[in-house]
Amino acid sequence: MSRASYDLAVVGAGIVGLAHALAAARLGKKVIVIDRDAAANGASIRNFGFVTVTGQQSGDCWQKAWRSRQVWEEVAGPAGIRVLHQGLTMTARHPESEAVIDAFLKTEMGAACRRLTPTEALEHAPRLRADQITAALYSPHEVRVESREALPRLAAWLEAAHGVTFQWQTSVQAVETPRVATSRGDIHAEAVVVCPGDDAVSLMADRIAPYGATRCKLQMLRVTPEKPMTLGSAVMSDLGLARYLGYAELPEAEPLKALLDREQAAERANGIHLIVVQSDDGSLVVGDSHHYGPTPDPFGSREVDDLILAEMDRVLDLGPYSVSERWIGTYASAPDRWRFTDAPDPATRIVVVTAGCGASTAFAIGEETIAELYQKDLPQ
Repeated sequence: MSRASYDLAVVGAGIVGLAHALAAARLGKKVIVIDRDAAANGASIRNFGFVTVTGQQSGDCWQKAWRSRQVWEEVAGPAGIRVLHQGLTMTARHPESEAVIDAFLKTEMGAACRRLTPTEALEHAPRLRADQITAALYSPHEVRVESREALPRLAAWLEAAHGVTFQWQTSVQAVETPRVATSRGDIHAEAVVVCPGDDAVSLMADRIAPYGATRCKLQMLRVTPEKPMTLGSAVMSDLGLARYLGYAELPEAEPLKALLDREQAAERANGIHLIVVQSDDGSLVVGDSHHYGPTPDPFGSREVDDLILAEMDRVLDLGPYSVSERWIGTYASAPDRWRFTDAPDPATRIVVVTAGCGASTAFAIGEETIAELYQKDLPQ
């Protein structure tokens, strides 16, 4: 019996895997994507759907986020992915936070961003507690999609418009390019890209281990206000200025970190920073926290949820609301890098994003990997 044959096999149908499939399909390659689940079910759908440019670490990460934002704009319409709102309002409650905003605006990453007064910030996020903030940073670059809808629609579009084959509920047992051994039989592929997410042991564990990847566990909530409201843009707070590396690595961030370590020690200890985005039904996705370990426990902490909600209440006046969903997410993490690509041989790549920015950077990473494999120039 002849084996199915492809130019490229992608292992993993999360956003990183789909990004590689898209980049190869755009070159006219015959692509198959293999995933052990019936649909994407990991970090790619358990997040904010918040495609973030502003605040990403300067250099490679920020550049990849900028390019990926452009690709999201290119594919959203054709794939039927709705952009629910745009922009980011980063609030400040301390002079130390304002200093970080001012320093950020002087960098190349601050292009087209603006410092706002509290009253001006209400134009972008009308439910802000303007009397509780002293300033805000506004960025027009960010877009919000509903991840649990966007990933299936992206996969369906890749199949319908680009001829990508998907093989769901199929485990990959070994990769020996051009042979891919699966639970449904062997596949032949001239090149293979393995996108394992936070699974560092199922495939090529010996190649992944030297990168020191572990897992990050996060807690998230869906908040439903009793009365309809419009968020306007994504909203973040001072805690984000001390955590997102595009801000936090600026020298001016050191006094803010010291202040927050004193005044919000519990939030800092639990890796909490605030992101609030809105869904089409008016509910809000709110988070998140960060705890690390090779096998984080699967249990949510009420104390952590309460800390997240308290930070939201400091910044936003939503009126009465209820928490309609709670969930746990995990993603790969490493202390000294935000991603890695390993090449076991010239036709095989292992690609892992080791930070919570996969949705924001994956399309550009996919283009880079595929350009290298096929010796093509990157898109400008």
